[in-house]
Amino acid sequence: MRSRPRAPETVAVAAGRPAATPGGPLNSPITLASALVPGGDSEYARHGNPTWTDFEAALGALEGGRALAFASGMAATTALLELVPPGGTVVAAAGSYYGTTSQLSERVRRGQVDLRLVDVTDTEAVVRASEDAALLWLESPTNPGLDVADIRTIASTVSAAGTAVAVDNTFATPLRQKPLELGADFVVHSASKLIAGHSDVVLGAVVTNDDRAYRALASRRSSHGAIPGALETYLALRGLRTLHVRLDRAEQNARELSSRLALAPQVTGLRYPGFGTIIAFEVAAGPVAAQKMTEVSRLITYATSLGGVESTWERRRRHTNEPVDVPESLVRLSVGIEHVDDLWDDLAAALDVVG
Repeated sequence: MRSRPRAPETVAVAAGRPAATPGGPLNSPITLASALVPGGDSEYARHGNPTWTDFEAALGALEGGRALAFASGMAATTALLELVPPGGTVVAAAGSYYGTTSQLSERVRRGQVDLRLVDVTDTEAVVRASEDAALLWLESPTNPGLDVADIRTIASTVSAAGTAVAVDNTFATPLRQKPLELGADFVVHSASKLIAGHSDVVLGAVVTNDDRAYRALASRRSSHGAIPGALETYLALRGLRTLHVRLDRAEQNARELSSRLALAPQVTGLRYPGFGTIIAFEVAAGPVAAQKMTEVSRLITYATSLGGVESTWERRRRHTNEPVDVPESLVRLSVGIEHVDDLWDDLAAALDVVG
C-alpha cells in the first residue's frame, strides 16, 4: 500500500489514462466525433468529449482541482471573467498579459465592471484594493515583467472578505506553484505554452474546487462554443506527460543564461524570478538595437509565443497593444531545451551585433 501521495512527475505521466484492460490502449485515444451515443455524460461533442475528459483529469490532478479545457487561454479567461456580477470590481495585476488587460478594459468601457490595477509585489496594496472586489486576478510571475506575488498571504486575507482569487499559472505551471493549495479559487492556463510544450497547440484551461463555479464555467464553455478540438487536447495531454523533464532542462538553461546575461554590458534591467523558463531584460542601446538583436539570431527564434522546446524571443513593445509601462527595449526570452552553450553562443553573437 502506498504510504505517500504520488509525486507530481508521476501524476503527469499516470493521470488521465484509460483503465487497464486486456487489449485496451495505453494512451487516451482521440475521439473524433460530433455526436455521441445517448446514455453517457454527453450526446453532443460541444458538451463533452472523452479526449477532453482525460486531459482535464490529468491537469486537475496536478493542480489539485477540477479542470475544464477551453479553445484557448483567452477563452478560459473570458469564461472566468463572465462570472463577475454586473458592476462588480475586478482587481488585476498591472503587469498582466495584454490580452487579459485588454479584455478587462473592454468590459470597463461597456460599464460591465470597475477595474483597479495593482503592483502584485506590494502585498498590502493588493489587499487594500481588494477589500470590496468581486475578483482578484493575479499573474505570478507576470507577463512580461516577471513580478511574483505572495499568493498565500494575499489569498488568505482577501478570501476572508469574500473576494474570489484567480491566478494565471501559465509561467509557473503546477510543478512550480499550486495556487489552489495557496488559497486561490481558480487557476488559469494558456495550455498552448509549457503544458503542451511543442508550439503546435492552442488551448486553455481553468481549474477550481468550487463545484458551483465549475458548473457555471462548463455551461459558458458549451453555450458560447469555446470548446477545444479533440486533436489539440490530445496533443496537450501528450505534452503534459513530459512537462517535468522539459521544465527541468529549460529551467536549468534559463538559470545559467540569466547568470551570464547579468555580466553582459549590453544588458540592463535583467529580470528572472529564480524559477521557470522565461527571462526578460532590456537592451542598453535602446529599442532599435533590441529589435535588431532578436532578428539576427540564428538559433533562438524570433517569435511571439513561448513555452516550447525551442527557444524564442521578441521585443514586447513591437505589439501596438502592449501596455506602455513595458519598457521599449524589453526583450522576453523563452528558454528551451537546447544545449545551453549553443544558446549562449547565439545570444552573445546577437548582443555583439548591437554593441
